Order: sequence, then structure tokens, then C-alpha cells
Amino acid sequence: MTAVPLGAVGGVAASGAALIGLYVLALRRTAGLAAAGAALAVSVAAATAAAAGLRPWNVAGTALVAAGAAAVAWVLGRSRRRRRAERSALAAYRTGAPEIPRFAALAERDRLAVELHDVAAHRLTAIVVSAAAARRLADPGRAAAALSHAAAAARQAITELDVLTDHDEADLDVIAALAAESGARYRSTATAVPPSTAALAHRVVREALTNAARYARGSATRVTVEAAPGLLTVTVGDSGGTALEPHLGTGHGLLGLRTTVAAAGGVLSYGPDGADGPHGPGWTVRAELPFPPDPPGRTPGGAPGPRRRPLWRGPTALDWALVVLAVALSLGASLLSDDVPDAFRGVLPSVPVVVLSGLHAVPLGWRSRAPGAGLVAVLSALVLWWGCDRAGWTRPPVSDIFLVYWWVELTFLYSAGAYLAVRRGVVAPVAVAATGGLALASADGITGSRAAAWAALTGLLAVPSFALWWLGLVTARRRERRAAAAARGRELLERDADAAVRDQRRLIAAGLLRTARQHAANVADAADAGRLDAVLDEARAALGALRELLRDLRGPDGASTPPPTVAGIAALAGRYGATVRYRGPHRAVTVVVGVAAYRIAALLLAEDITLTVLRLDAGVELTAPPPGSPGALRQVRAVADAVGGTLTRTDDDAVRVWLPEVFPSPSG
Repeated sequence: MTAVPLGAVGGVAASGAALIGLYVLALRRTAGLAAAGAALAVSVAAATAAAAGLRPWNVAGTALVAAGAAAVAWVLGRSRRRRRAERSALAAYRTGAPEIPRFAALAERDRLAVELHDVAAHRLTAIVVSAAAARRLADPGRAAAALSHAAAAARQAITELDVLTDHDEADLDVIAALAAESGARYRSTATAVPPSTAALAHRVVREALTNAARYARGSATRVTVEAAPGLLTVTVGDSGGTALEPHLGTGHGLLGLRTTVAAAGGVLSYGPDGADGPHGPGWTVRAELPFPPDPPGRTPGGAPGPRRRPLWRGPTALDWALVVLAVALSLGASLLSDDVPDAFRGVLPSVPVVVLSGLHAVPLGWRSRAPGAGLVAVLSALVLWWGCDRAGWTRPPVSDIFLVYWWVELTFLYSAGAYLAVRRGVVAPVAVAATGGLALASADGITGSRAAAWAALTGLLAVPSFALWWLGLVTARRRERRAAAAARGRELLERDADAAVRDQRRLIAAGLLRTARQHAANVADAADAGRLDAVLDEARAALGALRELLRDLRGPDGASTPPPTVAGIAALAGRYGATVRYRGPHRAVTVVVGVAAYRIAALLLAEDITLTVLRLDAGVELTAPPPGSPGALRQVRAVADAVGGTLTRTDDDAVRVWLPEVFPSPSG
């Protein structure tokens, strides 16, 4: 029996330990760190081979083979890391999904509270202001005007409460009319904006003017509307004044409006402006409202979308690892021979081999996104190799290359079945069998008719080729069934959420809303009877009842955790005292991306910060100030990395997290 040298045993053991270490690193750490570890391992392997006195081509072969082995370990570790993240996300979603209808109802409750405030409080405050002024001045004409205004405003409030809606359609003329009605100085540089943006701007102006009437009596108010590309800025300020009387406000107007503006992707700010008027400090409300919806792939304001990711990150990282493996096996193995391989004896024979090996391997990087085009490139490289082989330019022969590296074609056959439509994908196994038959029929050992040999070999290769393609089809069907089941589950949850929202509306309409409506009706009746004191008393009582109503509507949410979805981030932010700005059109995202976004938001949210959530076709981007703890930042990076995402810093040192969706099934 031949003894195995201890050095060889030690080398194998060291190599195995290194591969296990790389696998664990890829499983437990980020992609960049794992890639750096793999590069270090390859460098150590090459340096060790050089230190052992191996010849240059052996050192190069050692480095290439080590890179291939490291790529395998990296692929296995990263694949398992992503599967674990997906299982964890699905488990979290299943646990939190029952809360989706309840939190939808809570969101609707808050929306109704804001609308009730906007509809009733504005009208009732105006009634109190005009009635109090008329009674104080004791002017019969002023009293008659106040009564007429009270009757009209109360009936308008009743109508608006009956439909419980705000202005779905508005334009800049409505804002100008509101400013003129309030006696404010109005200036606008905007010509035309989308109706939804104008409606939101109208709400901002109305709330600000209502507050000015309550708390800054006698001040000069100004309304400014300015338009820039994709942005409408609304500013309402006063010069300072005195409060009409205490306890007119509900305490929820600006807070609710800030949430509404943020949900539309805008920013609402308010506070003293630093300039004192004749009666006290002035106050300014400013809203920045973006429009229109951001085009896919672009951030608001026209800034570039998410940055290009390194090859070791994202959904295609595993495909590029296969490229490394293919290059390592095709070139590295031949360089480990005792003598210089024939293919590398001089420049002329080595260039075709290196180029053709690259052409045969690099298309694996597009295996998932464009398997049809990738397979065409691989087979074209094989045909080119066959032509160079017939011209005597390459060694080893193409028949040997196909036998050893057929796994590349088989990989593409599986991808063609998994990602291409059946009508297009069925061509793939035929093309692989025919090209493979051509390569094998050119071998030196073939005797007789090569055309007959090509036909026979094509038939033999067709069996495994169609088998791999069919396996890809089965995988695709299984994936489609899972996606359909998930879609049905989401549809049922959406139905339950819609039902919960409708129930919330019925609750408001049946009880609390009727109370507010009755108070408005009492104001109208008193105005019709010409009783100014009763109008004032009823309006004050209505505002007090509205304050109680809104307090009840904004009761505690309970101790349950919001559902781990992109929409659930808003409820989560409310618990932190933070603001969420959603940008981009509403899009459904996969469970994995939704849960990852929610978990990252939980790590980034803090009191008084603003978290921006940008929804694009390709994924979700979150931007926020960096968390105070370095450990929290590491956790954010780990959560993003596990689903193929990235963490970067913006120019103003904010944290930007990009969570990509898995590439959709390509068409070719």
C-alpha cells in the first residue's frame, strides 16, 4: 500500500478548513466582507504555492482553482443566508398578517379624525370669530352679517359632514378665494398644478388661516404659493396677535395635517418666524408638496435612483460567482499540469483559449436576467471554439471542452425552463443538443461519417437536455403556484382590511359623526332665529364637542405591534414620535422586501426624525438620519444584506438603504 504524504494530508485539511471558514463567513456576515475573505483566501493560496517553489503556471492555476472553490463556498453560504432571511420574513409576515385589517381600521380612524377637524373646525371657528366680533362691536349690520354667515357656514358644515370628504378636486383659484375671504394678502407664482396637489395645498392654507383667526386676532396674514419643477411650496404667515378666546382649538389640526402631507411625500413645518408683531411673535406654516408622481427608477426632484451595486451584491451575485467557477475550472485546472500546457505555449495558442474560455463563462452572469441571450452567447462561443479547433488554433479540442464543461450549458437549460416562456424555451434543449453533438462529432476518435455521428450524438444529448429544461419548467410552475397562493392570501387580507375600514366609517357615521352634525344644525337654527348669543354659545359648544370627539377617535391603539409591511411603517413611526414620508406611487412589494423594510425602519426610527420611503418598480429605498448606536447601524446593514440590499451614506450623511425586488421572470 502506498503511503500518503503527511504534507498532502495537511494541505487537504487546511484547504477544507478554509472552505468551511469561507462558507460560514458568507452565511453569517455581509456580502462585501465575505467577498473580501474569499479574495484573501485566494491570495494566500497563490502566495503559498509561490513560496513552495511551484512554477509560474502552477501558481496561476492554483490561484484560479482556489478562486473557483472559494466561489462555490461563497455561493452556498450566501444562498443559505438568503433562504434563512426569506423564511424569517415569511414567518414574521404570517404572525403579523392578522393585524393588517385592524391597523387599516386605525389608519382610517385617524384619517376621519383629520377630515372631521378640517371640515367642522374651520367652519365653526369662523362662526365664533364673526359672531364674537359682531357682539363686541354691537353693530346691527355687523350682527346681521354674522348671522347670515353662521347660517351658511353651519349648513355647509352639515353637508360636508354628511359626505365626510374633503375637496377631491381643487385648483389655485379655490386657494385664492379662501385667502380673500380671510382678508389675507395673497401671492402666487404657480400657474397649474395637479388637482390632488391643489387640494392638499388648500387644506394647508385653510388650517393655517383658521389657526391665525383663533390665536392671532388683529394680525396681518399672508399666503404665498410658489411653484418649481415638481414642487409646490405653500407658506402662510401672520404678524402676531392675540387669541380670540381660550380652548377653541382641538390640538390635532397641524399634527394630523403633517401626517397627511408626509403621506403624500411632502414636508410640513410650522412655528414662530422670529418676527414680533404689534401683539406678539408671528407664526409661519410652510408645506412643500411634490408633484407629479415620480417616474420609475428616479427619486423625487429628478435625482438619480439607487446607485449601481458591486457584483457581489444583489440578486445576480450568485450568477457571477458561477462565472468565477467556470473560468477557474476551464483555465485553472489545465495550468496545474507538470509541464506548460500546449494551449499556453506562446501567445498565438493562448489568446484564443483565454478569449473563448471567457466567452463561454461570462454569459453565466446573465443566467437569471436573460437566459435566452446568455445561452446564445455560450453556444456561439462553443461554435467559435469548434471553428478554431478545425483551423488548428486551439488546444484542447472542443470535444474535450464540451465534455468537461457541459455543466454551463445544462445550467442555462434549467434557467430557460425556469424563466422563459415554454414556446421560446423549448428551442434551448434542441440547440444545446445539436451544438454539443457538433462538438463531440469533431473528436479525433470518431470514424466513419461525421454527419451520422453528429445526428446520433445529438439524439443522445437531447435526453438530458430536455430533462434539465423540464426540471426548470417544474420549478417555474411551483414558483408560480406559490406566488398565486401568496397573491390570494394578500387579496383576502385586503378584503378584510377594506371591511374593517368600512366598519370604522359606519361607526363614525352612526355615532360620533351624528353628534358633530347635531351641533352644526343647532348653530344654523339659532342663526335663522336671529339669536346671536345662542349662535356663539352653540358654536363654542360644538367646538368643545368636536374636541372631545377627536380625542375619542385618537384613543390608544393598544399594545399590539403593527404588521411588518411597508404600510405598517407609518403606524410604527407614530409610536416613535417620528414622521414617515412615502414617495412614489403605491406599489405591492414582496413579503421579503416588505418585512425587511419594516425591520430596518424599526432600527432607524427615533423621536422627531423623518424617514423617507421611496417605492420604485425595482424595489424600496429608505432614507433617514443615522441611528445613534453603531450596533444598530450594523444591524441595518445585516438585514439589508441578507435580502441582497445595500447601505450607503448620502452627501448630507443620512443613511440610505436599498432593498431590491428579485428580478422578474425575464422574457429572453
